[in-house]
Amino acid sequence: MARRDQAPYAAQDVHEVAQVLSALEEHQGKGKGRGGFSCKKHTYLVNGTKGLTVDSWKFMDWDYKKPNLPTYARGLFTCRNSKGEPEIVARGYDKFFNQGEVRDTEWLNVEKNTRGPYELSVKENGCIIFISGLEDGTLLVCSKHSTGPRDNDSANHALAGEAWVDKHVQSVGKTRQGLARKLREMNATAVAELCDDTFEEHVLAYSPESAGLYLHGINLNIPEFTTYPGHLVDQFATEWGFKKTMYIMEDDITKVEAFLGEIAETGSYAGRETEGFVIRCQARASEGAPWHDWFFKYKFEEPYLMYRQWRECTKAIIASKQPKYKKHKKITEEYLLFARKMLHQNKDLAKQYINNHGIIKLRDDFLASRGLKGSDIIRQEIEGGEVANDAVTKDVVLVPIATIGCGKTTVAIALAKLFDWGHIQNDNIQGKQRPPRFATAVCNELSQHTATIADRNNSQRCERAQIVEDVRHVIPDAHFVALHYIHDRSNINQIRDTTRQRVLSRGDNHQTIQAGSKSQDEIIGIMESFINRFEPVNTEVSPDDAFDLVINLNATATSRENLETVVAQMNAEYPKLFGKMPTSDELDAAIQAALADYKPDIKHEIKGGKPNQRNKTTRGQNGTHKDFSMTPQPNGAKPAVQKPLEYFCIKLPTTRITTTLDAIFRDEDAQTAKMYRQLQQQRRVQREFHVTLIHRASASQHQQYWDRLSELYCSARDDARNAKQSPQNRNGTPSQSDEPELGKCNVILERIVWDARIMCFLVRLAPARAEGEGTEMEWRSVNEMAHITVGTANQSVKPKESNDLLKRWMTEGSGGESGIRDVPVKGQVELLGVVSGVLSR
Repeated sequence: MARRDQAPYAAQDVHEVAQVLSALEEHQGKGKGRGGFSCKKHTYLVNGTKGLTVDSWKFMDWDYKKPNLPTYARGLFTCRNSKGEPEIVARGYDKFFNQGEVRDTEWLNVEKNTRGPYELSVKENGCIIFISGLEDGTLLVCSKHSTGPRDNDSANHALAGEAWVDKHVQSVGKTRQGLARKLREMNATAVAELCDDTFEEHVLAYSPESAGLYLHGINLNIPEFTTYPGHLVDQFATEWGFKKTMYIMEDDITKVEAFLGEIAETGSYAGRETEGFVIRCQARASEGAPWHDWFFKYKFEEPYLMYRQWRECTKAIIASKQPKYKKHKKITEEYLLFARKMLHQNKDLAKQYINNHGIIKLRDDFLASRGLKGSDIIRQEIEGGEVANDAVTKDVVLVPIATIGCGKTTVAIALAKLFDWGHIQNDNIQGKQRPPRFATAVCNELSQHTATIADRNNSQRCERAQIVEDVRHVIPDAHFVALHYIHDRSNINQIRDTTRQRVLSRGDNHQTIQAGSKSQDEIIGIMESFINRFEPVNTEVSPDDAFDLVINLNATATSRENLETVVAQMNAEYPKLFGKMPTSDELDAAIQAALADYKPDIKHEIKGGKPNQRNKTTRGQNGTHKDFSMTPQPNGAKPAVQKPLEYFCIKLPTTRITTTLDAIFRDEDAQTAKMYRQLQQQRRVQREFHVTLIHRASASQHQQYWDRLSELYCSARDDARNAKQSPQNRNGTPSQSDEPELGKCNVILERIVWDARIMCFLVRLAPARAEGEGTEMEWRSVNEMAHITVGTANQSVKPKESNDLLKRWMTEGSGGESGIRDVPVKGQVELLGVVSGVLSR
């Protein structure tokens, strides 16, 4: 039947609502109840009332893809009325997905299972707001999952939305109480987009005249998703003073596809850049099934993603970090030159920018200086043939980041079966120098397959750095995808329980852990060592910034669920890598085959200690523990007690630092150079300079990193001792003051920052290529900002105050009342430093 011209209406059925709430209650927490999903409930005080509360229900995003949820509403608020009956007081849309993100939104299925008219509404660029009326006449205004005055962003969005509601209704001579009564009569929630750059900037601009609440939907407050057609939403917006959302109507889905494809070339519609469209229609599950309201979205990548890239790069240079970007390279380099100039001219701009203000003006000023629009740039790049991810057809490396028992090999085998991808298991490689040989095997597979899974845990950044660097040495244009099994510390006990159960139940059918032959304590000890040294993906730092795509997977989910996630996200990122997409049955069959067929040909022995064993030892790469508290002596003498390690650092050449300081302040005025001259005159400039990587006081917060460095220290110390006791150097005896070299690291001097107490360099660390095969591990500072202390005003000022100074500089900037000054280091001053461990005195 045709879409109704009259407003839909249905009263709430107490029994239906109670059933939904019962199912939600059953699934509160993590992994409870049947169905394999979880939800969270938060109770909020309604703004302007005395004790009135509503409950917000929230699913994890990935759960919306699962069948048979009690509701698919994204944004659901409930309470009990004066009769004690449960009711829905605000309801968002059913979760809808991007075109091609799930099977239902693939064009073939959209053509088959939907009907028009199709409403294509412009996707506004803000945050969602829900508006409804309560039983006592109170107007309820919520953001996606919360309401009321609280100290978090989403609650602040709700309050900002509430202020705009008052402005809109007053503009047409109405009241918020009247709006509450009207929505209560309708048993409906008004859904709007809050677009106000004075409150919060996103990517697309809204002038003061265009700011406000854009009404784009009205939903009935019932479990089944039922929503108003667009023309009735517009009527309501006119009556109550809200802004209207632009939309167009189309009856033919093939014309919808053609229209969206044409607009996607520039990301611009009706002379205005837009993020995309929401397509509203009706759908059915199968032939003969009832029709129901259904949405999907069509997001334009560009120029939206280019603008986002500019924003993140600008924040990077404000933080004195190296900006990273993979697309739009030429125009982004030109933008960054412009941005640096503007930031230098306007000292307040950096502070505003990191607080999400001034983002759009800086971008628009650059575009104006070039006489271009974003859509012009995209068109020029298309005409120039710039390569985007949708053109990738080969040389894709999937890098699992996991621990034992997550199911990475099962997913890898299933992917290889489905798409004829390569699959290299690290455990099949025997002998010495396994890491470079592993990378070589991956490269060989890429010569025969479009994509290859580099199957090992890769749980530490140094392992990821090795595979990325070694593969790129052979295939410079390789694309890397992280299959990131999330190890959330709040959920770590469930991860332990799930992975242990998997490993213990499979006996000896594993290459590195033979559960049928080892004791349970030994197996758990091995697994625990991997969990303890797991380093999650951080794309802000090397080597994880090499990943084009990070696919977050649930370590406690089934391999079937994770397989579907990988396939969907890979297809969205690299559509031309795939041919025909597999059906649900084919995904099932691939997992079953992976589980049934897998039998390890080669087995490795990993020895482990007792779980959680630490004391005076450090964990080794293979799960064992190495004692570094005693120094063995020659000829069987009693070992000497080793002084404890105090910190690890990168030691730098003193002369290079002091000559750089002299050169910088030689060109500055007397007032700017005053602090440096005082430090010189009072001999308060450091005699030696270093970048602290980690101090003993921080070891417990970064235990894996401290243990790894300690292990390297032990190895380097032992090598140095053996060298001194060799036949060529028998007279050498290691002393307690020996500080063995752990490696090298390049340090780039970015900026000098100081106040009346302390002066320091803000620096950036860059990896130094190791001699011989492979690369050095990633050296990083656990301080928020890596730095070199230049000097302190007096002995009472501790060098660690550099951290406090830099935090203040980031938040307050320099000049004015802050008392902070700063000057950039001109040119590329890069020093090669030596990584060392320093013993306590």
